Amino acid sequence: MNKYNVVVIGSGPGGYVAAIRSAQLGLKTAIIEKYSTLGGTCLNVGCIPSKALLDSSEHYHNALKKFDKHGINIETPKVDFTQMVGRKREVVDQTCEGVKFLMGKNNIDVFHGMGSFETDHIIAINGEEGEQKIEAENVIIATGSKPTELPFAKFDKERIISSTEALELKEIPKKLIVIGGGVIGLELGSVYARLGTEVNVVEYLDRVIPSFDAAIGKELVKSMKKLGVKFNLSHKVNNVSRNGDTVSVTATDKKDKEVVFEGDYCLVSVGRKAYTHGLGLENAGLKANDRGQIDVNDKLQTAKAHIYAIGDVVRGAMLAHKAEDEGTVVAELIAGQKPHIDYNLIPNVVYTWPEVASVGKTEDQLKEAKIEYKTGQFFMRALGRARASTDTEGFVKVMADKNTDEIVGVQMIAARAADMIAEAVVAMEFRASAEDISRISHAHPTFTEAIREAAMAATDDRSIHS
Repeated sequence: MNKYNVVVIGSGPGGYVAAIRSAQLGLKTAIIEKYSTLGGTCLNVGCIPSKALLDSSEHYHNALKKFDKHGINIETPKVDFTQMVGRKREVVDQTCEGVKFLMGKNNIDVFHGMGSFETDHIIAINGEEGEQKIEAENVIIATGSKPTELPFAKFDKERIISSTEALELKEIPKKLIVIGGGVIGLELGSVYARLGTEVNVVEYLDRVIPSFDAAIGKELVKSMKKLGVKFNLSHKVNNVSRNGDTVSVTATDKKDKEVVFEGDYCLVSVGRKAYTHGLGLENAGLKANDRGQIDVNDKLQTAKAHIYAIGDVVRGAMLAHKAEDEGTVVAELIAGQKPHIDYNLIPNVVYTWPEVASVGKTEDQLKEAKIEYKTGQFFMRALGRARASTDTEGFVKVMADKNTDEIVGVQMIAARAADMIAEAVVAMEFRASAEDISRISHAHPTFTEAIREAAMAATDDRSIHS
């Protein structure tokens, strides 16, 4: 039986990063993946394919709606949806092959099959070649999550679908009902709205993307309405039924009035749940909690000190980069180092257009914690670079401690927000003040000047261009 210092179960961003970092630190490492390709949900049916479709649909939308403003006159563009989905598959294949290459480069043994605990140190792998067993000094559980299914809206994977099927449709829906106004629903809703689908978002809360400030959600709704997306907030879905190629969604609004939505597809995007099915946790002396997650301490150790869990199977935001950071931390802990992770400084992003991004506390959280703060806000329409590219929607908001001026939160909805938020993360990692950012030279003209202007506004209301 082969023995390893580290065995990682799951090859998503958390798992494969944990494996690579373990190997870099001189630990004999193996990784187990249930499916035939590496990369987990993120690379195969999540982050990467959705961004491929988001970019393709945005190119089409710009050609249809914006090229003439730039003096580019073309015949009305047409969507080759088969090619669009095909390109998405190419991106996924290349990315997954890249992970496979990295496993070989770092001398990591890869096992394909269902990994489960026989004991807390013995892992059984059931794959196409039958069962084999390996022994692990340390185990890292990184099995990720699956889309949450509603009891009255079971996925049939044809018309009542999850994000997985929404990324692999064979046609552009005529009418798409999206249940849930969170990140996944709005991203995929915007993809199809750009391609001409009539999109109806049905959300239980009175706002979308609730992990961001309410003002950010309102701005995103305003932007997506320009794409033709209809929002039905404060609507409780009671039933989802299918009759042939038609899906009916019955809901009650805030006045308790029944409303029926009909479409040819219904995307259920009400969150994700930890996936630990088939792991045999009980054989290792472990169990999942009532949320399906595995409880861990501040070192990401489970009840068994040599078994760690990271990513979507543990508490916290279900974000690929959070899982990556946790994978790195665990590998370094096993190797005897003393790494750290600051969960407050893990950015959150929505890849609509404009993009949405944040780091640190929201205003609601600051108020709840009774932290005195000041804000500075700058609208993108006042930015020269934004006007040059016709990306004038949105704003950047910087929040700083009222007494110390230390930045405690940054929220933005803007073109390139997903990239711009990194500046805020770096600033907050080094405990920068709003004045620090306001005095750092930013290249002109760039989108990041908006961060400086917002910091200026937070410092002493001295934004130059607003």
